[in-house]
Amino acid sequence: MDFSDLKAAFKPLYEQLDHNYLNEIEGLENPTSENLAIWIWQRLKPNLPLLSKVEIKETCTSGCVYCGE
Repeated sequence: MDFSDLKAAFKPLYEQLDHNYLNEIEGLENPTSENLAIWIWQRLKPNLPLLSKVEIKETCTSGCVYCGE
């Protein structure tokens, strides 16, 4: 997958998430890293059929990986 395709697909989500109170975004009323990964997956997967996972890192040692299951 070309990185520019991924970047273009993620840009609208990034703009919605960046510098906003996540609890006020529809579907992220409980913005855990797991819920954020699912929220991102649900919005990216329709346009990126080769998407295999979404990884959210909270710190260097904690985070989650969502594979659409």
